[in-house]
Amino acid sequence: MAQPLSSSAERANWQIPAFETAYWLGRQQPWCVVIPVLNEGGRIQSLLGRMHALQIQKIADILIVDGGSTDGSLVEDDLKEKGVCGLLIKTGAGKLSAQLRCAYSFALDQGYAGIITIDGNDKDDPEAIPDFIEALKNGADFVQASRFLAGGIAENTPKARDLAIRFIHAPALRLASGFNWTDTTQGFRAYSQSVLLDPRVAPFRDVFVAYELLAYLSYRVPKLGYTCIELPSTRRYPKGEVPTKISHFKGNFSILKVLVHSCFGLYNPSGKEVE
Repeated sequence: MAQPLSSSAERANWQIPAFETAYWLGRQQPWCVVIPVLNEGGRIQSLLGRMHALQIQKIADILIVDGGSTDGSLVEDDLKEKGVCGLLIKTGAGKLSAQLRCAYSFALDQGYAGIITIDGNDKDDPEAIPDFIEALKNGADFVQASRFLAGGIAENTPKARDLAIRFIHAPALRLASGFNWTDTTQGFRAYSQSVLLDPRVAPFRDVFVAYELLAYLSYRVPKLGYTCIELPSTRRYPKGEVPTKISHFKGNFSILKVLVHSCFGLYNPSGKEVE
C-alpha cells in the first residue's frame, strides 16, 4: 500500500490553495473518491445517497472538497451518515482546479494509491466507480469516463455541448496527446498516485485555477507514456436544467482557450518536457 508523502522532497514545492479540514475520519481504504462541490443543494445529497446505496464507502474513502458553499447542503452529521470520511473547505482563491489541488494534495499526503473524481452535481452514475478502481488495480494510470463509448449513455446533453465535445474538444486532444479520447470535458475520471506525483506532470501549480487541470492532464499524461483508458459511463442532464458552473459565452471561451494552451503544451512544467 502507498505510504504518506510528508517526507517527499517534491512535496515542499507544491503550490496549494489555502483550505480548512472541517473533519477527517482517517484513511480506511487504499482508494479515495474526491467530490468537488459548490452550492449543489439537493444534487449532492442525491449523489451521496446513490453512493451509499452502492456501498462505495466500503471500497473507497469519500472526500468532499467544498469551494465555499453557502446553501447549507453540507451538514457534517448528514455527510457522515452517508459514508463521507472527510470534508475540506477551500478558503483560498480559485475555482475547480484549485479545489482539486486542495483535495489531491490532501489525499496524496494520506497515502492513497489512486484517486477517483466525480462531480457533485449528480449528472454521473457512481455505479461505475468499482470499475474505475478495478482499472487502477490492473495498472491503468488515467481512467476517463465516456458517455460516447459502446455501453455509455448520454441523456439530455445540450446540443451545443454535445457537438463541441465530439467535433472540437475531443478531436483536438486526440491529435495533441496521441490517445484516442472520446469524452474529454467531464470530470468523472481517476488517476494513479504515480501520475499525480510525477514532476513532469506537476499538477500542483498556481496556473491551474479554473478548468485548466482537466484538459492539461488529458494532454500531458498520455504524452508521457502512462497507461490511459476510457470506460463507458452514464451522464444525465435533468430536463429543462443544466447544472453547471460554466457561463454560456465567457465560460465557453475560457474552455476553448484552455484547450488551445493544453494542446500546445503551454501548461507543461518548465524545463521538464518529455516528448
